[in-house]
Formats: sequence, C-alpha cells, structure tokens
Amino acid sequence: MKRRQLIAGAGTIGITGLAGCLGTVGLDRHEATPAGIDPEVREEAGYERTDVDELRLEETVSVSVISQELVLINALTEYEKTIDMGLLGEHQGAEFVVLSSPQVGIAGRQLNPIGERSASDLVDLVVSTYDGLGSVDHDSDEELTILEQTTTLSTFTGEAEFDGRTVDVDVLVTETVDAGDDLVATLGVYPTYLDDEGEHVRSLMSGVLEELPD
Repeated sequence: MKRRQLIAGAGTIGITGLAGCLGTVGLDRHEATPAGIDPEVREEAGYERTDVDELRLEETVSVSVISQELVLINALTEYEKTIDMGLLGEHQGAEFVVLSSPQVGIAGRQLNPIGERSASDLVDLVVSTYDGLGSVDHDSDEELTILEQTTTLSTFTGEAEFDGRTVDVDVLVTETVDAGDDLVATLGVYPTYLDDEGEHVRSLMSGVLEELPD
C-alpha cells in the first residue's frame, strides 16, 4: 500500500452572531504536532517508524456574511512491520498510523471536522489516502483507553494489494481523544490471517504519546 497526498474539503461550518474577520482571531491556518508511540511498546510489537507526513484538510468557515478558508495541517506518523506473507515473500505488510489534528475553536464551538467524525468516517478519510486499500466494511466495536481516555475502537474488514495480489486485511481504528492542543486518532492495518497482530495493534494504540519521541 502506498500513501498519496490528499487535499480534502470537509464542507462548510456556519457561525452566527460573531463579528470581524476570522483571520484576526487566528482561524485561517492551524498545524498539529506529530504524536507517536512509546518506544518500548513499539519495539515489543515489532514496528519501525517510517515517516511523518502531512494530511491537509480545507474547510470553509462562515461568520455572518464573512467566509474564511480554514486550513488544517494534520500530522500522520507512520509505522510499518515486516512480515512473512507466504508465496508473496516478506513485505512491510502491517501498517500503523497516528493521526494528529489541531483543535480549533471559537465561542465555545469546535471547528475541527475530525473531532466530529465517527470511526467509519475516519476510516474513509485515511483509506482515501492509500492506493490499494479498499472494500472496507464495519465488523465490531469495543472500548480502549488512549492517553487515559476511553474511546471507541472499531474493527473493519477490507482488502489490500501486495505485488498485484489481493489480501484480506483487518483495519482497526479509534475515534479521537484529546492530546493537548490536538486531537489524536489511530489506525492499524494487517493481514487477517495474522491472528496475534490485532493485540500488537491494540498495544500500539494504548502506547500513544502526545508528542513524537526521539
């Protein structure tokens, strides 16, 4: 699976009863701080950090008759694990992503659309940035603790392409939790036949840190 850049429009948010230009209150551009995984947890699960990339989202915020483009620069911290895939040989076939998204608010309202998205919406967002990952369907939900907060962990089934061949995969994704000035969600993808990999992914999720460790 290869990730591609995405500039997504998440829609329009309307706010009434406020005056002035949104730019004057700092609502034009916001950038997240990359989050990561506790190194001991990462090493025990067998994953390596491979990249820290950006996911750019654009939103139109309307205040009375004034509209302003809201640009959210989200951080994607990416991890991979090399696994034996039988006839396909060894591949970086298990992937894990920590998504950090800046919290933006005015007059008590949160304007970041990431925080309002369900696990299914988050899967659609992240899947849309990867070539070769699709046919994702919801399977089950459970609770998990991340950064001392209880959130929903959803399991999906899907398909991924490796060297032109289709492999059944499990996709695990958590809804967002607060991480200082940002929101954090996580996603793991691995071949379904790896029965134990789900527990490794859950350990990575529980080992999230607000800031990227050295």
